Amino acid sequence: MAIKAGDRMPAGTFKTMGKDGPRDLPTDELFKGKTVVLFSVPGAFTPTCDAKHLPGFVQQAGAIRAKGVDTIACMAVNDVFVMNAWGKASGTGSDVLMLADGNGDYAKSLGLEMDGRGFGMGMRGQRFALIVKDGVATHVLVEAPREFKVSAAEYVLGQL
Repeated sequence: MAIKAGDRMPAGTFKTMGKDGPRDLPTDELFKGKTVVLFSVPGAFTPTCDAKHLPGFVQQAGAIRAKGVDTIACMAVNDVFVMNAWGKASGTGSDVLMLADGNGDYAKSLGLEMDGRGFGMGMRGQRFALIVKDGVATHVLVEAPREFKVSAAEYVLGQL
């Protein structure tokens, strides 16, 4: 069953790149006492994700933060090294936190996994955006297949 507005975010752990290498980031540390925009892409460096989805959040980071958002985070079912390289290549800096959901465990716990085997991608996360306040999803914006509308930075900004 997919997460819906009003639900508490499930517990889990992401990998992110720290100064000394990969580190675990528990969801409690990510969400507790904060307003977070968490968006998910099917894969780092894939066409829509790389050309539109991530760049939109980088470009709109200031406006999103001005609405009271503490953290903007991008998750994908990719390893921490790929997510780190994609963040560097995309110029995310400190604007967007890059989160690796390497085995897809968090996407699955949200009920938002996607079977990408038809594209040679295996199990991935769907394209979506969540607005989370102190660990509770207030907005769950899941894209229809092959769409890019409701999880775009501009749309999310309008929901804040």
